[in-house]
Amino acid sequence: MKTEPVVPARIEFDADGRPHAPDFGDVYHAQVGAFEQAQHVFLAGNGLPGRWAGQRRFVIAETGFGLGNNFLATWAAWRDDPARCTQLVFASVERHPPARADLARALRGSPRPELAAELRAAWPPCTPGLHVIDFDAGRVRLLLGYGDAAALLPELRLVADAIYLDGFAPGRNAAMWSQTVFQALARLSAPGTTAATWSVARAVRDGLTAAGFELERRAGIGGKREISVARYAPRYLPPPPPRDAAALPLARDAVVIGAGLAGAAVAQALATEGLAVTVFERQAAPGAETSGNPAGIFHGTVHADDGPHARLLRAGALLAARTYAPLFDAGLVPGSTRGLLRLDAGPVEAMHALAARAGLPADWVRVLETDTASALAGLTLPSPAWFYPGAGWCSPAALAAHWIATPGVAFVGGTEVARLERAGERWRLLDAAGRPLADTAIVVLANASDALRLAASWMPEACAWPLQRVRGQVSAWTGPRSPLVLPVAGGGYALPGPDGGVVFGASSQAGDEDPARREADHAENLAKLKRMTGLQPPPDARAWPGRVGWRLLAEDKMPIIGALPAAVPAHRAEQPRRWPRHEGLFACTALGSRGLTLAPLAGRLVAAMATGAPSPLEQDLVDAVDPARFAARAARRRGG
Repeated sequence: MKTEPVVPARIEFDADGRPHAPDFGDVYHAQVGAFEQAQHVFLAGNGLPGRWAGQRRFVIAETGFGLGNNFLATWAAWRDDPARCTQLVFASVERHPPARADLARALRGSPRPELAAELRAAWPPCTPGLHVIDFDAGRVRLLLGYGDAAALLPELRLVADAIYLDGFAPGRNAAMWSQTVFQALARLSAPGTTAATWSVARAVRDGLTAAGFELERRAGIGGKREISVARYAPRYLPPPPPRDAAALPLARDAVVIGAGLAGAAVAQALATEGLAVTVFERQAAPGAETSGNPAGIFHGTVHADDGPHARLLRAGALLAARTYAPLFDAGLVPGSTRGLLRLDAGPVEAMHALAARAGLPADWVRVLETDTASALAGLTLPSPAWFYPGAGWCSPAALAAHWIATPGVAFVGGTEVARLERAGERWRLLDAAGRPLADTAIVVLANASDALRLAASWMPEACAWPLQRVRGQVSAWTGPRSPLVLPVAGGGYALPGPDGGVVFGASSQAGDEDPARREADHAENLAKLKRMTGLQPPPDARAWPGRVGWRLLAEDKMPIIGALPAAVPAHRAEQPRRWPRHEGLFACTALGSRGLTLAPLAGRLVAAMATGAPSPLEQDLVDAVDPARFAARAARRRGG
């Protein structure tokens, strides 16, 4: 999916404080009030709150998030309903989101100020793509997509129970009411999905009918004589993509193999979905291998073409910051989201030009001159830098242990899974002696390079993953606190140590299996540290001997996340989503050096795939991390 810069909405307020959109010549809500309109048109028009009573999950899709009043009214109704569903998922798209200040002004008189305050506090940067925001401890999940509805809606992976068709009037914003949008909404629907809109325009009604919806008119509100409500009743229902057949919405248990960052994140996400999760780890404790480094960094990246790699890292970094900040603030995990500086050796003018072309907002990333970047870092830097305000550092071992301690997760250490076998409709895990270790509905292979060993006998030979193990050695010193305030990256990294001093590194040697610490690698790390920050260990510092680990990288530098392919498809093999899958068998590996950046997103993605929940990633990014993508590319090169 090609992205475009997100242009914030231009909003004007009348004498009564009512918001207008001058670029569309329309108001954001009827004179009767935003909540009243939402309750009459969208909630009542979709049979809510009654329809979500007793449900495990209820999913609402919306066109036109606007100022968020429909979401706030729905959240309020959910909170006030003792028979509410366990989880409410609200997925919405918005091409021109309001700036944070405009949102605050527009919601100043909200009937539910406590909810409006939470939305304002969580308001994401104006960057394209999906933003995943949790409220009420994840029981209310907002999937907020910034971008054109016609481009974003086809990329969503969800099945909606109800649809809110909002947006400015069809005559003023025809793109929001196009047949492309209606067909995309039909793809997100199942028989019985309902929809509601304040519009009774002929083009809207005809478009919904052509997309498979049956319509009726109901009494309107606030000067609108009628509204439209609809139910999805298609004459033909296309089969779902074979990839989706791996989901087990009724499963109650799962096993995760591996307790590094990837496995711990998956275990936490599955447990949050209500599954009983067992984690098998060959080491005695979680995060004992590469995830056992004393600290690491997380941040996004800036690419001129904003391709899949940049988009994935941006989505991962934004979710990581939202996930980690409460843990850091509560003292549950050592770390910081105060920002990170990534050095750039190029001309600062080129950096400014790239930022301007990409339309990057300052609350996501900004270009800093060398002097300004140095002042933030607390020491003299050699070049200008990209400053990521929400990025930072974290202790990966502490994070993995925290996730493994999630209620519903059982940890079994010192146990290596040797192979898998199918036992009826379930999976059986065995040790090297052939003894059964567990019997489960869902298995997730999150044990780095060993994932391929376990997966190989269950995938077509064509699906073998081109992987590379890269040895790395990290260094540190403790003792006097260094002047370094923020993490610095760029050809290496340096960050303020959890116990004073500095953590820095790391070396990189592909195909090197030597576990011994090397003085030459430590010297290389010291040289990187001096180049980036000018720092050298003070005489009274206590040197830490270093630590060796291995990063697993796929050929395309993207992680491997998703259901394992079961067979080569007879047709359209060039599309990963068309490959048949094993039911309940998933992989989450090859996060490379981006484990802290990607782990929360990877965990949620696996949990969504395994349970059939709405995906936190767009379809094309799911394709980009799919375990079948390498075989699909080979098929494309062969011509299908």
